[in-house]
Amino acid sequence: MELIVEDGVAAEVIKTIQAAAQTGEVGDGKIFVSTIDEVIRIRTGETGNAAV
Repeated sequence: MELIVEDGVAAEVIKTIQAAAQTGEVGDGKIFVSTIDEVIRIRTGETGNAAV
């Protein structure tokens, strides 16, 4: 699963995924958090939030 969310909701999204996915067993997975510096929609040339 890949998600791109705004900074303001990231903590809540992470918390929700953890609550839904955590079984306590090996294989529950990992959450990687990284920054997206720029988004460009190739078809229209839109950038930033408009491109998402």
